[in-house]
Amino acid sequence: MTYRFAASADARTIPIVPIETAVFEAWKKKQPARMRRWLDSAGFRAKPGSVSLVAGDDGGLERVLLGVGDHDGMWSYAALPATLPAGRYAIDARMAKDRATACAVGWALGCYRFERYKSQKSIDPVPQLVWPAGCDRAAARRLADATWLVRDLINTPAEDMNPQALAAAARGVARKHGAKCAVTVGDALLKKNYPTIYTVGRASANPPRLIDLTWGKAGAPKVTLVGKGVCFDTGGLDLKSASGMLRMKKDMGGAAHVLGLADMIMGAGLNVRLRVLIGAVENSVAGNAYRPSDVIRTRKGITVEVGNTDAEGRLVMCDALAEADREKPAFLADFSTLTGAARIAVGTEIAALFCNDDRLAADLAKAGEETADPVWRLPLYRPYRRMLDSKVADINNVSDGGQGGAITAALYLQEFVSDSTPWAHFDIMAWNPAARPGRPVGGEAMGLRATFAVLEKRFGSKAR
Repeated sequence: MTYRFAASADARTIPIVPIETAVFEAWKKKQPARMRRWLDSAGFRAKPGSVSLVAGDDGGLERVLLGVGDHDGMWSYAALPATLPAGRYAIDARMAKDRATACAVGWALGCYRFERYKSQKSIDPVPQLVWPAGCDRAAARRLADATWLVRDLINTPAEDMNPQALAAAARGVARKHGAKCAVTVGDALLKKNYPTIYTVGRASANPPRLIDLTWGKAGAPKVTLVGKGVCFDTGGLDLKSASGMLRMKKDMGGAAHVLGLADMIMGAGLNVRLRVLIGAVENSVAGNAYRPSDVIRTRKGITVEVGNTDAEGRLVMCDALAEADREKPAFLADFSTLTGAARIAVGTEIAALFCNDDRLAADLAKAGEETADPVWRLPLYRPYRRMLDSKVADINNVSDGGQGGAITAALYLQEFVSDSTPWAHFDIMAWNPAARPGRPVGGEAMGLRATFAVLEKRFGSKAR
């Protein structure tokens, strides 16, 4: 990975001067007349992410002015790698450790490019940033590595990121940290009682899989992560439209998230016994595809009527959640690109959060604010459970109407989690539909930094 950091400054290093938007006018008044004239002519007002290159008397670049806001400083620094000319730069400001680390992370995320399929790779001269003073370099690298991993996995087309390839990616993460990774494939899923994962994926030429990664000491607190790994979603027999299918390579975004989060947890050596469960499938159309009105008996024994084959994610998730809950973990989180209704509720930039534990929900919301990784809690409103009632089975996988779709999907998943298990469900977009600094169009990590911050605070001592 190319983060473009330099170990130290030299005589040619150019200072970056961060200026908070709220104090810009006061700062401007203290500047020499020459600088004030430049600011006026350039129209620089220190808006978050805005950049002004200031020339010296010799005509060379003397300094860089960077506008930053109270809550988006990280993303302001993310704007710099694509803006600055080649050279070495250093932040000219004193910052606390967490702020310095966030600035380094922002710079690293601003360096991201997905060029796997480009015949001509980017070879332009690139800027380098001197590591900010006081920065936790290891933490910054872990977060950047995990985010790049999530983005790369999501951005890879389904032809090269099928269930087999996703399992290989999980094995790669496991090898990196000395973890164990077992993969159950095809008909073996039925023998081991994972019927919903098998049923959703059985029509694909690439058989469905359960990926099961474990790491850490047996006696440590159990942390379990469940990810939706639908490597491509046609909608099944309830076929999607062409436009609805266009981005469905990202439907394994939940799996990408839990692998990225696992990479951070193991890299930081948190005192946990980590388990990652991923149902890896393709929801395809074939003669043996599962059908609307079919009834499936789940791992937990609950029978499910298939109201719509395009609501396959919750079917893939429910068997994995039931297995996760069996061990009574101290922390259970799942990530999935589950519903369009969540995007209607909170848009594409916020992770919708459902949680059965008020303290955990509050901790995640606070961590989201502190890490520029917003999450927003939606209710597990139990009266809506009636919308999932089935006349022929214990539950339907969809409700009759479109109202409250994110809530009813979360309520479906809750059927497979005990009330005593602290559980967080993230319904995520996992995609940037428009480019912003440090966040190019394509796969994106959502809720990753917030969740890790909570885990680090709760289980921060070293496992070994």
